[in-house]
Amino acid sequence: MSDSLKNTRVLVVGGSSGIGLATATAAAKAGASVTIASRSRDKLDTAVAAIGGDARAVVLDTRDLEAVDRFFTAEPAWDHVVVSAAQTPGGPVRGLAVADARSAMDSKFWGAYHVARAAKIRETGSLTFVSGFLSVRPSATSVLQGAINAALEALARGLALELAPVRVNAVSPGLIATPLWSGLPAEKREAMFAGAAQRLPARRVGQAEDIANAILFLATTPFATGSTVRVDGGGAIA
Repeated sequence: MSDSLKNTRVLVVGGSSGIGLATATAAAKAGASVTIASRSRDKLDTAVAAIGGDARAVVLDTRDLEAVDRFFTAEPAWDHVVVSAAQTPGGPVRGLAVADARSAMDSKFWGAYHVARAAKIRETGSLTFVSGFLSVRPSATSVLQGAINAALEALARGLALELAPVRVNAVSPGLIATPLWSGLPAEKREAMFAGAAQRLPARRVGQAEDIANAILFLATTPFATGSTVRVDGGGAIA
């Protein structure tokens, strides 16, 4: 992978934090010209400074189809596009407001769909979605997230046929220590991670860099398409 991203253009949607930022950073270190996109200008500015080099940042709300179309119309073709942006409020189906459920679907599924529909990607390039292991290991309190993740993975498989020879894949993380959990008090968060690590065959929770490795593996492997790669510490089988 060290040479295969040199002189390529890589877009990471959701690249201002967590998995997206780790992916953008790794791609930049591998020689790619990286653009990150998200809704928050402040987060983007902080992230692009951390990535360094010629990285650039674009404010983009993937829920806005017209904005997505305008962005991709103005840009030349990409070598690799990664979509890791999502805000998905959770909870039991009968306790989660339908408006919140629709918002989650708009953010994670329809946002990715809009990008896939509009993005110009070189024939030798790739599109990668970030889903989640709840697609195969459902939770009674996160039913919607599992359904959205499964839909994303099915979308990737279908698009691998429709967009060929552009390669389309998904990476399915398990529990990852990212800013997503920053709302929990530090003590409670660390206790949750420690308990999860004991239950996982890998005996650790994931880091954003673990998922970035998988994303860039798929992007730089010419024979990988229509695949979902789980990086979950064994969470789906535990």
